[in-house]
Amino acid sequence: MKQITHWINGALTTEQPERSGEIFNPATGGVTGTVAFANAATVDSAVDAATAAFATWRHSSLTKRTQVLFAFRELVQQNKEKIAALITDEHGKVLSDAAGEVTRGLEVVEFACGIPHLLKGGFSEEVSTGVDVYSIRQALGPVAIISPFNFPAMVPMWFFPVAIACGNTVIVKPSEKDPSAAMFMAQLWKEAGLPDGVFNVVHGDKVAVDALLTHPGIKSISFVGSTPIARYVYETGTKAGKRVQALGGAKNHMVVLPDADLELAADAAINAGFGSAGERCMAISAIVAVEPIASALVARIKSRMAGIKTGDGTQGSDMGPLVTKVHRDKVASYIQAGATAGATLVVDGRALEIAGDGFWLGPTLFDNVTPEMSIYKEEIFGPVLSVLRVNTYEEALALVNSHEYGNGTAIFTNDGGAARRYQNEVEVGMVGINVPIPVPMAYYSFGGWKNSLFGDSHAHGTEGVHFFTRGKVVTSRWLDPSHGGINLGFPQND
Repeated sequence: MKQITHWINGALTTEQPERSGEIFNPATGGVTGTVAFANAATVDSAVDAATAAFATWRHSSLTKRTQVLFAFRELVQQNKEKIAALITDEHGKVLSDAAGEVTRGLEVVEFACGIPHLLKGGFSEEVSTGVDVYSIRQALGPVAIISPFNFPAMVPMWFFPVAIACGNTVIVKPSEKDPSAAMFMAQLWKEAGLPDGVFNVVHGDKVAVDALLTHPGIKSISFVGSTPIARYVYETGTKAGKRVQALGGAKNHMVVLPDADLELAADAAINAGFGSAGERCMAISAIVAVEPIASALVARIKSRMAGIKTGDGTQGSDMGPLVTKVHRDKVASYIQAGATAGATLVVDGRALEIAGDGFWLGPTLFDNVTPEMSIYKEEIFGPVLSVLRVNTYEEALALVNSHEYGNGTAIFTNDGGAARRYQNEVEVGMVGINVPIPVPMAYYSFGGWKNSLFGDSHAHGTEGVHFFTRGKVVTSRWLDPSHGGINLGFPQND
């Protein structure tokens, strides 16, 4: 079995951990390895390495930084299939989803390769007699990234390429459920020529997280996870004086108007609801169907669900297992809760039968869901799709806006006026128009509203650059040599 330890100052650590966790293959239920859990002393060592490296890396030229970023980009591209296989082995998502995750992460690396342009400041000449003013942006120092299990490659890549390009040093705390992708990328950074100590990886649970949140050497925290933990990370980190961006949970709605293309909407519901087994913060989990099209839409979704192949992610399946047995059982309990509450269970994923001890749960569809049901109110984070029926656009909008989450949403319609009205009126951070999962490109920023985000800055894009830098304004005056008493050969003024 593999034994994963920490990556600090450009090398694997060798000390025996006080505690460790098991790594599972979700498709078999078997233990495939162990991962060391960091204590406060381990985090201290990582911060010390990052602090020492920052003294040099912050002064590295933009040319040097971009050279390393381009080299890292090429290495990730060359090793995309290896990274995807690591993700599938530990997370369970199918290989196509895993490869897509790496591709989306690479988009942020490519965005960060343009850092010379992104860090350009402003300049105002002669704001007063002989006085110029200009602005610059400078790196923060050692920064921490606490990433979730569902995107072990992409989510860290939302943050660390921009952080490193801006001159910071980084400590990543990946999920202990699937740590191998982060470790592989650490090795690729070293191969790309990144100096030791600029990129570090520590593993663990709440002990490691709390040590990062309160460590005086850490200047910022970037987090993605559930809303209760995001709130805890934000409150603890800011109390310790840190800059924090904590992306939380979601309940993403897809509003389908009566004039929508129902074939397109049904295809979108399948892809957005059951891709990666629903274990993604941008998954569509609630479809708001505006009558009279609800029954027709449900029938189309149900017929497509029959063709979803659930199985080992390496065997060409459409959907893999859930990440752990505990999580599988939790999602299954939501299905029971929905049925008990009176929702119509159109397709029951618990009926899926696959040999072995994997953490399996099939795609599930509910109809006639109402707002007071737990399957609507709470984030399930699994392959469970709920259909709510309303009579008007106004009812649909009110339903979306009254929910505590505001991460992503989509509207399906052929009416440009309705779409434009929705994008202006909906209280959600990312909106798709006939696009079910509106994840923005890397040069825009990712993040939601309400209880889906704690902090003021979204991930990557311009907001990401600003998050990982501090602004400084310089006001300067240089005396004219002709007036200073030192003759440097300039002509004398009258």
